[in-house]
Amino acid sequence: MKNISLCAKTSDEHVVSLFMYIEERGQPQGHVRKREDTQKVMGGDRGRGVHLERGSRGAITIKEQRMKRVWDAVDTGCCLKTYSCHSCAVRAARWSSCGRRILSGGFDSMLHLTDVETDTQNFSGQSEFRISALTFHPTESNIFICGGFSPEVKAWDVRMSKVLRVYKAAVQQTLDILFLPEGREFLTSTDAVSRDSADRTIIAWDFQSAAKISNQIFHERYTCPSLTLHPKESVFVAQTNGNYMALFSAQRPYRINKKKRYEGHKVEGFAVGCEFSPDGTLLVTGSSDGKVFFYNYHTARIIRTLSAHKEACVSAIFHPVLPSLLATCDWAGEIKIWQ
Repeated sequence: MKNISLCAKTSDEHVVSLFMYIEERGQPQGHVRKREDTQKVMGGDRGRGVHLERGSRGAITIKEQRMKRVWDAVDTGCCLKTYSCHSCAVRAARWSSCGRRILSGGFDSMLHLTDVETDTQNFSGQSEFRISALTFHPTESNIFICGGFSPEVKAWDVRMSKVLRVYKAAVQQTLDILFLPEGREFLTSTDAVSRDSADRTIIAWDFQSAAKISNQIFHERYTCPSLTLHPKESVFVAQTNGNYMALFSAQRPYRINKKKRYEGHKVEGFAVGCEFSPDGTLLVTGSSDGKVFFYNYHTARIIRTLSAHKEACVSAIFHPVLPSLLATCDWAGEIKIWQ
């Protein structure tokens, strides 16, 4: 696999998403080496992950010191915009489905929806806790869910600038949020692990009623830093701190598949992300030793390993339109694109 672009460093950025659709406007505010270089670097300091959307074009990096930046991740590697709307570290950011707006949340407990074309704030909201995870509703583009250092997860409507529903559980932090198909139900992974079992590690919620559907999904004593949904089948995968990925049904009662376990990579406390290929045949994950592992989804066997980074590889994501491209990110904030 050939490394064709991206790697380059800035001083203190926290990488969250790559390959998003944006339009280039104005002069770039920063620069990464020319495309013909073997590597270009975006990011720096401690990267959290890489997130890709359909219609991909640009990238977001978020800084531990209140900033988020939009980059051209495919062509020039230049920084196109810098936004400083947070007063503390920005912890999570997502593009809207239209690719024109960025939703961000941070340790200042603020939520901002920024229009990248007009540079205006379409929405700002004050949460009661520090934000560490957020995601848009899959069919309602004006609704999103956020969680963080709190027992609560909240659903917001940006049109009314208010909280629609509050989902409460006896936990201290939400690690990740995943909507199931059609958006009627969603999952949260939490930091709750008891001495004998993990009855709240993954919780299923009814989106409309805010009722807890199940907290008896994953019973092993490991937290799950990331969740991902299969693009075609009704299953999802949870990355665990037991150095393996577990497969579950996406339909009630969300049973674990005990015959399949994707293991061989290392997590070791890092928030290592995982994702299916667009056709659903491969499952890719980073590893704390800097490698990328490719698993056959059907057999759970390792197809290939890639020595991608010197630091822990916390994210490996397929391009949603060009499946031959793969983006990886490490804990030091380095992003690479592979072909």
